[in-house]
Formats: sequence, structure tokens, C-alpha cells
Amino acid sequence: MNLIAEQVSIALDGKEILDHVSLRAKPGTFVGLIGPNGSGKSTLLKSVYRAKKPDAGLVTLDGEDIYRLSPRETAQRMAVVRQEGTVEFDFTVKEIVLMGRSAHKRLFQQDTEEDHWLVQRALIRTGMQDFAERSFLSLSGGEKQRVLIARALVQEAKLLVLDEPTNHLDIRYQLQIMDLLKSLRLTVLAALHDLNIAAAYCDQIYVIQNGRIAAAGTPEQVMHPEMLREVFGVETEVYIHPKTRKKHIVFFSAMEMREQMKEAEVSTAR
Repeated sequence: MNLIAEQVSIALDGKEILDHVSLRAKPGTFVGLIGPNGSGKSTLLKSVYRAKKPDAGLVTLDGEDIYRLSPRETAQRMAVVRQEGTVEFDFTVKEIVLMGRSAHKRLFQQDTEEDHWLVQRALIRTGMQDFAERSFLSLSGGEKQRVLIARALVQEAKLLVLDEPTNHLDIRYQLQIMDLLKSLRLTVLAALHDLNIAAAYCDQIYVIQNGRIAAAGTPEQVMHPEMLREVFGVETEVYIHPKTRKKHIVFFSAMEMREQMKEAEVSTAR
């Protein structure tokens, strides 16, 4: 699935949230969207999954304007895991995941053995198989997140759009979910908060700042101290991790930087 957003602009209450933003997710690639809080990441994702139509610009899936597709056609091509919870009624985990099959069913069509097999597989892959009969509302934030990812998997779409997919997850499940998403070989567009996760798993990264794309490229091209200082306002050291062979970022607090500067001044004075 080839996703292209071209010159997307969105204003809310007279304030421009996105200003001529363009990005592309080629088939089978994992594309990360990073940036400070309020930079426009979630708004851009909403324009992709049709929750917020752009005031200007175009979003296409395999060359087709996404806003000309029916909701059913969109759901067959794209699965979405939003950051905010959207389930208010008390369903079991299994029932929540089964909802992902609705895009492939006619009205009142019964669930099949294949549907239940897909649900079981998705629950196993997300580590939630022992929670199948539990109430969704009784789960922790991280458990709910894994269930919603399982629901996206059974939808069998070729594009996954995820807003902070590792939010609320313990580090074990962060890595498990990211390994799973990477192994699917689907087109993935994900807003990510953890920059080291983005550097380790993304094929391409778009950096958004104040509603504009500030940088784009591979993690090797994008993740460097100057960009991180300018966009995120932090001091960093970036190096290639000897085991993962991926870029790894070490962050320094303002206090640590002041201490280092004092030590450097003392050393120079000597």
C-alpha cells in the first residue's frame, strides 16, 4: 500500500496546525513521525485516517483520493490504532478484537471459524491470549493498547496507522509490539514519542515542528544532535550502538550540561 500526503494544510479555530505538509510511506516500509507535543503529529494522522479533512492538499492510497473512498473501502485498506480510548461499552477482549473483522463482512453476517482463528492468532502475537474473556474496561492502559493493536491486525489491512503505539506499555511489550509491527512487512505510519524506538525501527522518519516538516530521511540522516537541539530543545550524544548497529541517543539534562561546561572551564583555566 502506497500512502502519499501532498501539501496538507489544516487550521483549527483560526490557528494553522499543519502548513503544507507532505510525506510518503512506500509499500512495506515503516515510517515514523516524530516531533514535540503540539507539533501536529496527531492532526496529520487524523487527516490520513479521515478523522479531519484537510483544508488544502491531498491524501492518496495507491493513487486514490482517500476522501473519495467509502468507509468500508477505507477500513479494508487501512487499520488505525488511535492514542485516545474509543471504547465506552463493556465488551470482552475477544469481542473487541472480533470487531476488526467487520470491514470484511456484510450486514448481519455471522463470524466464521477463520475469524475466530485470526482473533486467537492476534491475541497470541500481542501477548493477550489469556485475557480473551476479560472485560476490556477492566484492563490497564497498556493492556488495552495491545488489544487495540490485535484488533488492527485482524482487520488484515495493508496500511497500519498508529498514534503512539507503545504508549502506556512496559519496555518488554514496547519491544514486542515494535518487533511484531516490523515483521508484518506492511506499510506502517506511526507517530512515536520515544526517539530511540524510532531510530531502531523506522525505515524513514519525518520530523514535524510547528506544523511543518523540519527534516526527513533515514534515521542515520535525521537523528543528529543539531536537529534534536533545534526541534526538541535538548542536548544529546548520538552514536551507533555496538550491538544493534542502530543510532542511539543519550540525553543530557540542563544541569548536566552546566556541570560539563564548568568542568571544561576549570580544565581550560589550568
